[in-house]
Amino acid sequence: MVSDWNIVDHIAFENVIVQSHRGAGVLAEENTVAAFELGWKLGTYPESDIRMTRDGIIVTFHDENFSRVVKGVTPELARKGVKDLTFAELTQLDVGAWKGEAFQGRRVSKLSEAFAAMAGRPERHLYLDIKNVDFEKLANEVRAAGVGKQIVLASPKPEQLRQWKTLVPASDTLLWMRGTEPQLRARIAELEKTGFEGITQIQIHTFPNRSLEEALAIAGTTAARLGVSIEAAKASPEPFTLSRAFLIELGEKLRAHGIVYQTLPYTSDPGVYAELLDLGLMSFATDHPDITMRELKAYYDRKRAAR
Repeated sequence: MVSDWNIVDHIAFENVIVQSHRGAGVLAEENTVAAFELGWKLGTYPESDIRMTRDGIIVTFHDENFSRVVKGVTPELARKGVKDLTFAELTQLDVGAWKGEAFQGRRVSKLSEAFAAMAGRPERHLYLDIKNVDFEKLANEVRAAGVGKQIVLASPKPEQLRQWKTLVPASDTLLWMRGTEPQLRARIAELEKTGFEGITQIQIHTFPNRSLEEALAIAGTTAARLGVSIEAAKASPEPFTLSRAFLIELGEKLRAHGIVYQTLPYTSDPGVYAELLDLGLMSFATDHPDITMRELKAYYDRKRAAR
């Protein structure tokens, strides 16, 4: 089963949106300007997770606390997070050494540093994944940097995206979601009632049945929380926990509303890209942007050669 709609017929390769998760995926230290630079160099939209310090500085940082990314952290500090420290205090923490010697001495960056690297470069876009931030302050920084059209605000909460569009109408927005087919159908039905108000992109999370255990580990979730059975997944003729029919149907619905149809496939298997593109997907978020771009190009080359 394949979709009647194919990306090669509608979107030029250079215009396909690929989101580099946390900056440049696993290729560089997450949520750093260096990672964003690599993401841009690869032709992708880097993603930055954003939080606000105790004294109101917006920074690029993913985790809620410091237990993972501060090497030798004390038990007390491990329980704390960005919101508990001033920016001056935050800059005293080495948040790179945990990843290896090459990253030792890395400090948390201000979001404004990323904006400075985007100013006057309209080809550079950045996803902002909301963790904990004041929207008014964020909007002021975006407007001051003149990068509103280059921002894609990402959140699992539609109300946040609607609020953001009132503050920076020129920005794009991405709603990300995961769940079972019944759960996703219910959410999409609610969004349809509003005409997908405030949303320009939707990202769903796809889990390959053939490597579900790996996918669950990468996503940091369990089969029970996802509402699937590993045994049933292995025996399924479907390539993903979401059926091909559902993925095709959702793509048709989103494109009818002018919404970019994106997926985050939780796997290191490069073979999933061709399968998902055949099902009508048109954008990817990835921890492996180099592999994603390679597989996209190979897919375009195969399709064009077969014409």
